[in-house]
Amino acid sequence: MNDTTPPASPPTSRRNRDDNVFSRLTSGTVTNYSNNPDRGVIVPFTGRALYDKHSPLVCTHVAEGHSRAVLSVAATNDVMFTGSKDCTAKIWDLHTGQEIQSLPEHPDSVVVVRYNEFNRLAFSVSKSFIKVWDPRDNPARCIKILSSSGLAATSTQSTTSITSKGPDLAPGENKILDIQLSLYGTTLFSTCGNIVRVWDLRMFYCVGKLNTGHQAPIMCMCVEEAGIDNNLVITGSKDHYIKAFEVMEGVGGIHNPKLTCTPPHYDGIEALVVNGDQLFSASRDACIKKWDLSRPNNKLVQSLNQAHKDWIQALGFTNNNNTLVSGCRSGFIKLWATDTCQLIGDIKAHSMAIHSIDTNASLVFTASADNTIGFWRWKSSCEPSPEYNDDS
Repeated sequence: MNDTTPPASPPTSRRNRDDNVFSRLTSGTVTNYSNNPDRGVIVPFTGRALYDKHSPLVCTHVAEGHSRAVLSVAATNDVMFTGSKDCTAKIWDLHTGQEIQSLPEHPDSVVVVRYNEFNRLAFSVSKSFIKVWDPRDNPARCIKILSSSGLAATSTQSTTSITSKGPDLAPGENKILDIQLSLYGTTLFSTCGNIVRVWDLRMFYCVGKLNTGHQAPIMCMCVEEAGIDNNLVITGSKDHYIKAFEVMEGVGGIHNPKLTCTPPHYDGIEALVVNGDQLFSASRDACIKKWDLSRPNNKLVQSLNQAHKDWIQALGFTNNNNTLVSGCRSGFIKLWATDTCQLIGDIKAHSMAIHSIDTNASLVFTASADNTIGFWRWKSSCEPSPEYNDDS
């Protein structure tokens, strides 16, 4: 395989495989960086004392290559996508441990990256625009640009407002703070102030919106399959509230909330993750809440007050969904049992804020303001120390 071309996405059956990414990363190809010294690389972690001997996670590798804070990470078992304040999105090959491509020409920080394994498209968000990429080409080809106002254009039709640097927005546009995809990548949801636009990606056309009723911008979303061709979309706002919607595939128009989660947080919602009827929310109030979406009443199951000592900015599930990982502005990650909400581990993972968390079959990824992405693996109970063993 040409190491400048992203590997093909794995079929669904590979999602749950117990693949040893670390063996691949420590193979002979990972240390051969001399051909392109400017390319980002995934290197073995050599830091000290970020975790104690009881830590259930071990940091084994770090991805270096962004020149400013990393704001978003999305990963499969083969590739990783990252977005940064340096106005680029990068694609990394987890087989070779090298950056494949850097996606340029963003007007400002790349605040969100997403990838769908079914339609094999990547998405990067900057200012009020979403760039849609086909990463199988080299270089990756931007095939569409979607705007917060609901318009779509080809990359050749890009306007000055799309390519111009700086914080100013074109009239009628809002900053897009999050996007999410339906399971099979046919529908995209994008924030636009206090509403959410619904895009049919088969036509790259805005077909409707969620009339959320939020009183402030929507900071984050999550999407869960709620039945055949049915999506459960959950929004978290700066107004402290969380709302849920049911959106059928291909159905446009205006969608109103199905439920509002109460009581609200005491500050803006920064992160949401959902698995079936189980929802976790995290806020600037340093609290994590667990919700049962199947209950018509009393949906709040548990509130973990002061779960961190700072804003909680990222959440993720480990592959088996039995563990919740949270990351905060002070650089700590914590691990919680999803059934009991008991604390499993507390790790000083980065020297600066953690902005995003993602997982694949064998890794936890943490994107940080220290310009790096940490690679973490679950330490088996038989391991006496956190040092990585190449033969394990």
